Formats: sequence, C-alpha cells, structure tokens
Amino acid sequence: MFLMKQLFLWSLLLILLDQVTKYFFVQTINYGAAFGLFQGGRWVFIVISIFVLLFLLFYQHHVKTWGVYGMIFLFSGLVGNLIDRLFLGYVRDFIDVGFWPVFNLADTYATIGVIILIFYFWRK
Repeated sequence: MFLMKQLFLWSLLLILLDQVTKYFFVQTINYGAAFGLFQGGRWVFIVISIFVLLFLLFYQHHVKTWGVYGMIFLFSGLVGNLIDRLFLGYVRDFIDVGFWPVFNLADTYATIGVIILIFYFWRK
C-alpha cells in the first residue's frame, strides 16, 4: 500500500509538471511517437499506453528499492503523453536541443524510467 501511495503522489507531481510546461512552452505538435514515427497511430498508442499502465499497476508490488523510481518515471511519462493524446489528439513537444528531435518532459520521464528498470531487472 505504501508503494502505491508513493507511486501515485510522485507521479501526480511529475505529470503536473509535464502538463504545465507543455501549456507554457509548446513548440511542436507530434501526431506520432518517438522521433515523429508512426504518424496517425493515435489509438494504437493510447491502447498500448493503457496496457502498459495496467501492467505497471499490477506488477508494482514486485518492484522494490530503487526500482520503484523507474516505475514512477515510466508511469508519469506514459500518463503525461496519454493525457495529450486523449484530449488533444497529439503530443505537445517543446524541448529542442538542436541535434535531437523535439521532445517533452513526459518523453524524458519514460526514458529515465525504462533505463532504471532495465538496470534494476538486470541487477536482480
């Protein structure tokens, strides 16, 4: 139960930060996924995101110690972009580093979460 509360509270904070920054700094509209791939796949991404979120919620009891942070980041990233896809039909991106496609905080969260979980399960 403690893990569920922690997952919810930290995720809520990260999702809020993602949505606020997208509201103020939106630069690019992305109808696809990573690097603008799969344009027009909105419903596919929505369904996949929901399945992954349900998996994370189901599996969260099996992740301990620092692996929890991976769950929090991945969950937050998925929800942040899912909100955009459900309510706007696209994802708002605004971070442009020049040599990389434009992205947002939710993309960053998901990437960090996956990296942490890969290391967590590899070490386990």
